[in-house]
Amino acid sequence: MTRKRAAADRTGAERERTSRSAAGAIQSVDRAVSVLEILARHGEAGVTDIADELDVHKSTAFRLLGALENRGLVGQAQDRGKYFLGAGVLRLAGAAAVRLDISQEGAPVCRELADELGETVNIAVLDDDAAVNIMQARGPASVTAQNWLGRRTPLHATSSGKVLLAHVPVTLREGLLARALPRFTEHTVTSAGMLRGELESVAAQGFALAVEELEPGLNAVAAPVRAHDGRVIGALSVSGPAYRLVRERLPELARRTATAADELSRRMGHGI
Repeated sequence: MTRKRAAADRTGAERERTSRSAAGAIQSVDRAVSVLEILARHGEAGVTDIADELDVHKSTAFRLLGALENRGLVGQAQDRGKYFLGAGVLRLAGAAAVRLDISQEGAPVCRELADELGETVNIAVLDDDAAVNIMQARGPASVTAQNWLGRRTPLHATSSGKVLLAHVPVTLREGLLARALPRFTEHTVTSAGMLRGELESVAAQGFALAVEELEPGLNAVAAPVRAHDGRVIGALSVSGPAYRLVRERLPELARRTATAADELSRRMGHGI
């Protein structure tokens, strides 16, 4: 066998192993989702019941349940040996519900504010270490503005991100501030100490500003959106070119944005 043929055979074998590994991973994910669906239907089930429904060996069902239990997605009643959906599923469902609710309730608020101010209005929520925009409305002056919908933006360099960062638990905030803060423009705050002081002001005054911190020529203001229990679940922001959103205008825009954010918070049940 030539070296070229041997190398080709090795490459083919490696490709086949990779393909089998990927297929196995997909099958495991599919089975794990099926386990959750089984528990959702029955309320609780034992390993044998789950193995029978999946048509797999009990050891396979046990490994799937163990992985899901480690993530808090299933729990086990020790006295009966039955498994049930865990609190992790509720956490995920709750996060999805909040995003859906805030998008639906926020749509008319965003449109009204965008029409009034003429600029781009966004709603952002916290997504790990970033702010992700889940709702957007454009005013008549922002017809050529870029689309922020679905974009993940840095917490330390945006008005929405600062609002969200100012209201997360202290341990989480300090963990995020312990990381390197990338510089996007000459105005980006990259000092954890300076940012910490600014976040204290954001929490106290009820709004945040970002003056050309993410992109040159882009300014923004944001205010917190609260759930029925007072938790900050999002940030409502107004952004536009610096020549229209001049520094002198930002405090008034921030107050108007805060009023709209309060209205959305009421729609979400806060203060009712």
